[in-house]
Amino acid sequence: MITANLYYSGVNGAARRFAEEMTASGVVDAIRAEEGNLRYAYFFPMEDPETVLLIDQWRDQAAIDAHHASPMMGQIAALREKYDLHMRVERFASDEAGLPEADKQFIRK
Repeated sequence: MITANLYYSGVNGAARRFAEEMTASGVVDAIRAEEGNLRYAYFFPMEDPETVLLIDQWRDQAAIDAHHASPMMGQIAALREKYDLHMRVERFASDEAGLPEADKQFIRK
C-alpha cells in the first residue's frame, strides 16, 4: 500500500474552495471508485487555515500510475491552476510487518 499526503496551500481560502469543488463536481467520488484506490480524504489543519491535507492511498504503484494516466488528472490540474495552489507531498509505503509490538501499547482502541 502507498499513501501520499498532499498539502495544498493557497490564499484567502482557495485551498478549501478547491477541495469543495473537487467534491461537488464528482471528481472525488470518481477517484474513490477507481480500481486500487483505498482512501481519498481531505482534512483541514487547525493551525493553518490556508492549507488542505489530502490523504491519498492506493493499493500499489500500478494503481497510482493508472490514476495519473486518467483524464481526471486534467480536471484536477485545471482546478489547481484555477485556485493558484502550491503543493507539498510526503509519500509512504506500508510496512508489511505492521505495527511493532513495542508500539502497540500506546494505541488506545
